[in-house]
Amino acid sequence: MDYQVIYRLTKEWVYEAGAVLKQAVTQDIAVEYKTSAADLVTEKDKEIESFFANKIKQTFPTHYLLGEEGVVSEQGNYNPRKEVVWLVDPIDGTTNFVHNKRNFCVSVGIYDCGKPIIGVIYDPLADEMFHVLSGNGVYLNDRRMDPCEQSPTYEQALFSMNHLWLAQNDYLQEQPLQQMATDIRGFRCLGSAALELAYVATNRLDGALFIGLGPWDFGAAYVLLLEQGMTVTTAKGEEIDVFNHSSLFTAFKGLHQTIQSKYIRTK
Repeated sequence: MDYQVIYRLTKEWVYEAGAVLKQAVTQDIAVEYKTSAADLVTEKDKEIESFFANKIKQTFPTHYLLGEEGVVSEQGNYNPRKEVVWLVDPIDGTTNFVHNKRNFCVSVGIYDCGKPIIGVIYDPLADEMFHVLSGNGVYLNDRRMDPCEQSPTYEQALFSMNHLWLAQNDYLQEQPLQQMATDIRGFRCLGSAALELAYVATNRLDGALFIGLGPWDFGAAYVLLLEQGMTVTTAKGEEIDVFNHSSLFTAFKGLHQTIQSKYIRTK
């Protein structure tokens, strides 16, 4: 299998999808609700996922697509650990896309028999594409990014967390969360997990703690983070299952261990 060809086409398709979204923010956006008023889907989510479904079917008919909007229904049962699977989030940060017209991205991760191969995340408003072909380095547009080498102390750390941590959860309760907020340099919450994880992989953030993610949310970023030598686990420190919903905790190894031991409940 020629991964270089797949990599090149993925970047081209992601860029094409991003151009559609960049144009769409200047227009009225039709919005529907999925599970709640906070769980939005737009016509563009479905359009972009269908775009990828058609491209994959035409170009790589033996490959499978696992997307957030579920536009592909005729694939039948398959074992993702024995196939080539594309994890596609057509708009990661749909609420931002609807309300703020910024801080959203297209995210595509490709796995071959469970092995992370390609990750592409594109922010069309900033015109920033974070991408990797495993073993060949992480790039921001055409610039190769240096691997993450020096871990900050937790007092120096700038972390990303999603809003779900504010609700009752099994990992981090109110008191440890308040203590962590006091101890570290700061938290950021942009509303796009894929984009925030790309920022970790390119040294704009020092780590991230998310719960309630789907495979399409982190599938591309997982490849970027591993390539940069980051530790990536569930919030409880367990191995990530990339084909199922999961929490995700990533940072340098030493910082990961410190945060895990000081603030996160593992049992």
